[in-house]
Amino acid sequence: MKLRPDLVLPLALIITGSSVAQAADLARINGKVISVEEFNKKYQTLLPLYPNKTPTKSEVLDDLIKRELGIQEAKKLGLERDSEVQEEIQTVLYQAYLKRALGKEFDKLTVSEDEAKSWYDKNPEIRTSHIFVQVTPNASAADDKKALDRIREIEAKDLKSGKSFAEVAQAKSEGIAAPMGGDIDYQMKDRLDPKYYAAALALKSPGKVTGVVRTQFGYHLIKLTAIRSWTEVDRNLVKSLYLKEKREEIFERAMKNLRSKAQVQINAQLLK
Repeated sequence: MKLRPDLVLPLALIITGSSVAQAADLARINGKVISVEEFNKKYQTLLPLYPNKTPTKSEVLDDLIKRELGIQEAKKLGLERDSEVQEEIQTVLYQAYLKRALGKEFDKLTVSEDEAKSWYDKNPEIRTSHIFVQVTPNASAADDKKALDRIREIEAKDLKSGKSFAEVAQAKSEGIAAPMGGDIDYQMKDRLDPKYYAAALALKSPGKVTGVVRTQFGYHLIKLTAIRSWTEVDRNLVKSLYLKEKREEIFERAMKNLRSKAQVQINAQLLK
């Protein structure tokens, strides 16, 4: 059978075009195509995930093929309908939204030396000791009262007996700091319960002791022993904490805006 002359050229073009299309397909995994363009983009994106070496393109392609094979098998098993997987997907979507909505604002944030010092003056690194009576999260009202009565007794009797704060802490306090006289060393505000930090900072002068303070962990009597000066503090740590606080403010503002547009109903009675 002879081809008609008017069909020869178009057929050649079709064959050539098909070859070009196939050449642009870097890999096929059960019909799933990874194009050269797609691979090059993913290669640049994935490079930071290989911190100890720069992988070859063959190594990255091999990883992508493994990933695709795993995804295909997961779909065969219907894992995308699994409740736990669905929850993970929702988490990824939430994080993706935050990155898209707030990422640019976060990237613009900076902290100058003066800003850091001003923030630190209000939120200094402090050293404290405490006498502690633990209250577990699921404690009954009776157990809570028992712990409160105990720390009030320590406050009223032991601290007024002439013994030092450290001696009383060693004898009466609970927790890992007791053998050290209740000393928990220097801590920034991010490492302490907010109520604990606020109560200790309110003392202002080292050597003073708070009244009974309730935190999420239990009851405390807190002694402020030192406040680290600006010249001694790790300034990079201060800047990072201030940046974190700024990010949290941006996040809370964005969430408040979303909530103002939404219908949110809460049955508070069920939280008790």
